[in-house]
Amino acid sequence: LAQGISSEGLTMSNDLAGVWEVALSDGVHRIEFEHGTTTGKRVIYVDGKEVLRRDWMFKLVGKETFSVGSSDTKATINIDAVSGFAYEYTLEINGKSLKKYMENRSKVTSTWLLNLDGIDCRVVLEKDTMDVWCNGQNIETAGEFVDDGTETHFTLGDHNCCVKAVSSGKRRDGIIHTLLVDGTEIAECTE
Repeated sequence: LAQGISSEGLTMSNDLAGVWEVALSDGVHRIEFEHGTTTGKRVIYVDGKEVLRRDWMFKLVGKETFSVGSSDTKATINIDAVSGFAYEYTLEINGKSLKKYMENRSKVTSTWLLNLDGIDCRVVLEKDTMDVWCNGQNIETAGEFVDDGTETHFTLGDHNCCVKAVSSGKRRDGIIHTLLVDGTEIAECTE
């Protein structure tokens, strides 16, 4: 979904030019971009909240940069003329195309989706810092070294959780991260 897509049935203006879903550690964010090619208007919404508005832009092509999420991740929408009055909109996250950013992100994070006590939880591990996020909150953890690797302990509600980091024994695969909730392994998901 690296190209902007028009969505039917949205209540916003008919200038909606692109919608993207971006998975960050603090959650999945929805970015919407309105481009008025007759008025020169540019409006960017993140999770339904207006974060940038420019009216009467004489130049219809260019780029707009803004931040997304609690860690103020840098995002840029590029506006390029394709032909005549057709435009292409591409989203970059931290200077990479959305596709490249998400591919890299899958290498540096692990994500698990689970339901605890009727609440949907999205747990994200940042492998470089071993920070754990749940539904947008950075969770307090306690790490310890064990015989076969490390364990990062934390609680979600009344549940004991642990991310085990164990060497795969293969250099290409690196370290395998497993989430255990009350001793039960949770399958990792790909976003």
